[in-house]
Amino acid sequence: MGFATHLGPWLLGTVKNTTGTTSGTVRNMGATTVAQPIVLGFADINAALTGTIGSIPAGSLITNIYYLTSTVFSAATTLSVSIGGTAVAAAASTITTVGIATPTVQASFFPIMANTGTVDDLVTFTATKGATLTTGSVTIVIEYVVRDSNGNANPPANQQ
Repeated sequence: MGFATHLGPWLLGTVKNTTGTTSGTVRNMGATTVAQPIVLGFADINAALTGTIGSIPAGSLITNIYYLTSTVFSAATTLSVSIGGTAVAAAASTITTVGIATPTVQASFFPIMANTGTVDDLVTFTATKGATLTTGSVTIVIEYVVRDSNGNANPPANQQ
């Protein structure tokens, strides 16, 4: 299987333009949701407790963020993720078990979730560890809707 790259939102639906007021005549197209998984292993955290690990496209609407731990870290480890320079959660997440952890999003992050802005937002992490790690891996999953850099998910009337 190969990879394909597409710039901009993919719009899906059956009615491109509204031509009336009844079902089947009102625009029903929407932009697709994508996910960006970013793996952070024990060697990455041993090498640096902070760093840039990705980027979210300009104008995106972030719908979900979670940490999927496949292997527990060998020593106490916490993780904090920031997008566009703003921490997702007020407190770091402690990774102690295999599974999914969802950080509690802080109010100051909501504006970034609603629209990442006119430029791509960097995804950064800060970690702490109790000792040199010998095992452990977490996948940071960020789900978002790709939109134009101005936040539009539908083309203007002159581009339809």
